[in-house]
Amino acid sequence: MSKQVVILLHGVGSNGKDLSALGDFWKPILPDTVFLSPDAPFHFDQGGDGFQWFSLIGVTNENRPQRIYQARESFDETISQIFSEQGIDPDRDKIVFVGFSQGSIMSLDALVRSRYPLVGVVAFSGRLSSPQPYEKNCETPVFLVHGKSDPVIPWSESEKANEQLTDLGFTVEARYEDHTQHTISPEGAMAAAEFIKKCFSE
Repeated sequence: MSKQVVILLHGVGSNGKDLSALGDFWKPILPDTVFLSPDAPFHFDQGGDGFQWFSLIGVTNENRPQRIYQARESFDETISQIFSEQGIDPDRDKIVFVGFSQGSIMSLDALVRSRYPLVGVVAFSGRLSSPQPYEKNCETPVFLVHGKSDPVIPWSESEKANEQLTDLGFTVEARYEDHTQHTISPEGAMAAAEFIKKCFSE
């Protein structure tokens, strides 16, 4: 019997425990779902108990795609390890990636390179900055959520991602929230839960 699995991918400077609270929030709506929230593989440049998928030191719009490309191997190792530890079979189980900020960047990167047979991707406050080429994969629906008051990653980045993914043939839903900053609002979280529920039922 297949499992329903949500992989929560945190932002830079955060950790898996922080984002696991989102899974706790969703459990009443998605009661038969396994929520997994790994730490990113690298310690945050600025210290503390945070982690990062790739470094932001010296990052620019021009070199960000290369950073993402270089982060793929360690990202995939992290995902493979959690699959192995939890007995998850990506060819059998229904898997959704949910990212926030840098976690969204890596989720969308996995999507456009078709590295996993995902039944859905949710990207909060992210952007699509992956290096070309992208692969057309019309089977995985996408939900983009972004606050219009985000001072870290402009919400126009999700608009841009929406256009690019739609052009590739993806089915994309987007939610742009007027007063939300660089965070996940309760309303956005609820909308995402309903989206995930739909992904698992199809």
